[in-house]
Amino acid sequence: MSRIASGNTIAEAASLIGDAARANMLSALMGGQALTAGELARHAGVTAQTTSGHLGKLTEAQLITVEKQGRHRYYRLASPDVAQAIHALMAIAASGPKRYHPIGPKDEALRLARTCYDHMAGRLAVALVDALIGKSYVMLADGAGLVTDEGRRFFCDFGIDLGEVTRSRRPLCRTCLDWSERRPHLAGRLGAALLDRTLALGWISRTAESRALRIMRAGEAGFSNTFDLPPDWRKIT
Repeated sequence: MSRIASGNTIAEAASLIGDAARANMLSALMGGQALTAGELARHAGVTAQTTSGHLGKLTEAQLITVEKQGRHRYYRLASPDVAQAIHALMAIAASGPKRYHPIGPKDEALRLARTCYDHMAGRLAVALVDALIGKSYVMLADGAGLVTDEGRRFFCDFGIDLGEVTRSRRPLCRTCLDWSERRPHLAGRLGAALLDRTLALGWISRTAESRALRIMRAGEAGFSNTFDLPPDWRKIT
């Protein structure tokens, strides 16, 4: 039985996320992969003992879960709802007061392509949405999405079994407002399936200690040819 979302319970959850170290840990887990306490400590810039206390609070609040494999423990976000909340806060933070922050290689890599929990984000993800809408494969409105019959055939040919994808209570197709592009990218089960498929094809690869995705040579051609991306898609603003 869930609790009533009163002002007190909202404040309780917000206070947990509001700590800088815990916020950095949750942000790191937005990569979609389970991480160890040591990895999360490095992301947060705190000691192992401090990390243990933070992880205990986040686990008790059901913001993260722990998976045990032998002597090792791995932490991940508890649910897509938690990921959606963290992403919304990222969007709010990105649109807040402007501060001087020179863009470095790591920032540019994140803006180009990254994971947003279990789906893609960044300029690549926004360009894919534009292409799917342009071909009438998906229709988006007010954060929700509809896959057309033609779109279902396209995704089937691409290797995504929508029949399998739809066997879940989670929405098939919805959008997230991309915090760096300020435009929607594809989320939901279809967004997750698209990430998994392109990883399996070797079009993209994960990078260590980062949410950034590396676009491989096969992906440069694959994304452009399969989705008919425009030549200047990297310059989307």
